[in-house]
Amino acid sequence: MFKTVTVLAVSCGALLAGCGGDPRSENEEIRSNLIEAGFRAEDIRVVGEDTYVGGDAQVSLRASREMLQTGEGSAEQYRTTNLVSIPTVTKICINPSSMFNTYNRLSQGLDQAIANYNALGLCFSMARGPTTGCSAVITAVPIPGTGASSGFPAGGRPYNQISIGYGLNTSSLDVVEHIITHELGHALGLRHSDYYSHAISCGTGGNEGTAGVGAILIPGTPATSYAGASLMNACMLANTTGEFTSSDITALTWLYRC
Repeated sequence: MFKTVTVLAVSCGALLAGCGGDPRSENEEIRSNLIEAGFRAEDIRVVGEDTYVGGDAQVSLRASREMLQTGEGSAEQYRTTNLVSIPTVTKICINPSSMFNTYNRLSQGLDQAIANYNALGLCFSMARGPTTGCSAVITAVPIPGTGASSGFPAGGRPYNQISIGYGLNTSSLDVVEHIITHELGHALGLRHSDYYSHAISCGTGGNEGTAGVGAILIPGTPATSYAGASLMNACMLANTTGEFTSSDITALTWLYRC
């Protein structure tokens, strides 16, 4: 499948570093940079002294380096270094605790969040557990208050728990759906889409940094961000629908579509 990418064509006159050097070592660095930037290894090929990605887009050494520069002027979707291993993980089961099930709105929100992911036709399905055939399990537990938390993948498996504040049981179903979908996104390896400036969605706040897990841009996602642009924004709008935005869908299908 072809993927459209935008790269920067650079002549040797525009940048001295990397011009006239060893083509083999340059191509090795380009390949490494592309993988770090989120491109799949199988989409990268070397023809002669040139490196191509997506089938027909030549990538210069400078362009590959600039793909790793994620300053505050950009706002793409970002992922962690670690992801869920495909095809090892084909069915992710979300097992709510017995206490979680006593909160009707949280229980409904979990079903809606699972449906959000299953509607995308990813390499893995999600199912509410307990059930059989699970290649990875995430436990859903209630916690005091209206906050929520999750973690990032490790060892090719999603993070094993999402914690949802039971104070949200009086919130709208769309809000609960949004929050649970968001926390599952982290468990799959998605960073906040405005990790570099929480002020975008929260009105205040700074840069999370790489947090030791990486902040790698996902190709094809928007170059600008705004409040409500993504379910993975650090803060949500009061009138959220709880549904994925187009950039969320682009990010998840890039990472996990077979």
